[in-house]
Amino acid sequence: MRKVAVVGVGMGKFGERWEDGLRELSAEAGLRALEDAGITGDDIQALYIGNMSGGRFVGQEHVGALIADAMGLNPIPATRVEAACSSGGLAFREAYLAVASGEFDLVVVGGVEKMTDVLTGQATTTLGGAADQEWETFFGATFPSLYALIARRHMHEFGTTEEQMAKVAVKNHYNGARNPFAQYQREIKIEDVMNSSPVASPLKLLDCSPITDGAAAVVLASEDLARKITDTPVWVRASAQASDSLALHDRKSLTSLNATVVAGKKAFSQAGITPRQVNIAEVHDCFTIAEILAVEDLGFVKKGEGGKAEEDGMFDLNGDISVNTSGGLKACGHPVGATGIKQIVEISLQLRGEAGKRQVDKAEIGLAHNVGGSGATAVVHILSR
Repeated sequence: MRKVAVVGVGMGKFGERWEDGLRELSAEAGLRALEDAGITGDDIQALYIGNMSGGRFVGQEHVGALIADAMGLNPIPATRVEAACSSGGLAFREAYLAVASGEFDLVVVGGVEKMTDVLTGQATTTLGGAADQEWETFFGATFPSLYALIARRHMHEFGTTEEQMAKVAVKNHYNGARNPFAQYQREIKIEDVMNSSPVASPLKLLDCSPITDGAAAVVLASEDLARKITDTPVWVRASAQASDSLALHDRKSLTSLNATVVAGKKAFSQAGITPRQVNIAEVHDCFTIAEILAVEDLGFVKKGEGGKAEEDGMFDLNGDISVNTSGGLKACGHPVGATGIKQIVEISLQLRGEAGKRQVDKAEIGLAHNVGGSGATAVVHILSR
């Protein structure tokens, strides 16, 4: 396997992009990534795109071909990748493997979702497709309710509090307020979270990631080509993926996502590092409890200590490990197919020292963690300067 580097990144602002469709969102991010790499579309050999449900959200399937056409990349191979909310992370992994194997030398990989063109109920139904249809969705379970079950069990087993979960939202909004691409660029307080409308107890409105439009893209290159293209390559040190049951009732534990545990261990083994050597991490905080699970399952803290670590500021900007410097899914937004690529964009900017007001001091190693559904898929990447 060859060494592979991120040599260009690009994204547009996440939010309610009423006047833009999949074409416009994808082309904006993709062209910015090409410009950042200093290359043209003629140099690109393949395209990978993460997209969860273009068919349900905007009635558009055949998304790979659509984006290749919009970016003027025909006739190169264009492949859509779907793994629910981890579609972007898995698209990045497929693109990485294609370059590492020697099949291609230079590829662009993106993620996109247009979610606001349907009513909230329709969006909820579409997102519910990532759960077990027969045993969860059919009986009325939504993702807020599934993660509420997880939160309740975590509170019961480890004494995690609603205020500790609220601290996750406060931290990520602090970071998002310093990210010009974030959907919500404002700080909030613990009491704002605690007083927000209940969604599925104990989760409240400000414990939940929003419905978002957005796209992000990166350019991947083989080692020889990367060194010619840029003086600041970001090396992909590890790429790992794991699976678990869709339905919560089939799992051994409600307080751990085993797919994250397995993928994380594989990634750390590939990279030859320990969890505490990570400086920055973008983890999948679709709900505040999800970030607490992630920092535990990835080994940043012991199981059950995530809530207290959040409360103590361990994962604040320039804390022991800076987590979700982009604002995470919570504040930056969660266009489901794009989130995994946005995470790579953020880690790359941090490692290049180009993250502006949210820049982490001495950022050398970063981790991106992308989850599908309630944990049936997990993808973990480790990158370094």
